[in-house]
Amino acid sequence: MFAKLTTRQTTAMAEKIYNIPNLLSFYRILVFPYILYLAITEQENLFAIFLVINLLTDILDGFIARRFNMQTEFGARLDSAADIGTYILAIAGIFIFKAEDFRPHLISFYIFIFLLLAAYILSLIRFGRFPSLHLYSWKIGGYIQGGFFCVLFLFGFNTVFYYFMIIWGILAFCEHMVIQFLLTDMQSNAKGLYWVLKNRQTLKQQ
Repeated sequence: MFAKLTTRQTTAMAEKIYNIPNLLSFYRILVFPYILYLAITEQENLFAIFLVINLLTDILDGFIARRFNMQTEFGARLDSAADIGTYILAIAGIFIFKAEDFRPHLISFYIFIFLLLAAYILSLIRFGRFPSLHLYSWKIGGYIQGGFFCVLFLFGFNTVFYYFMIIWGILAFCEHMVIQFLLTDMQSNAKGLYWVLKNRQTLKQQ
């Protein structure tokens, strides 16, 4: 009886880990060194193609996980790790291939990068791990950033799109840090500040 129970538990755990969203996130982690190599060796066309694929798989893994109820704590952490890699690649690509386009906008871009790093560092300090809150603002910001990078590498720099991305990103990073100060432990899929405050109020009333 004990053996059967263990087998079932192992099978259930495997089903949670080995699913399409997690495989897509794992792909992004696995391909990271190759895309970074393309950036370092200045192979812009191939770099742009693989970066766009990375951005599309980032959208797909979240959509599939939500649509087919495949969201897990392991998947949230894996997705967060893959997101870090994609941010590194995109920023590296900007400085290697698009430095001239960004030169007039460096102050705003440095603020964007600083707040992004601050959100991750704050999570490491407070909770000892990378964040996996997956806020709505962060997810939407990811779509906006992905769209901007696709346009940037396929068509060129668009000033209006750039500042829309920057402003949304800054607001999302600030919300992310505020929520980290409010939480006592890291949560997955916290949605946003409204829901965190609502949950805190509910707990106080109990």
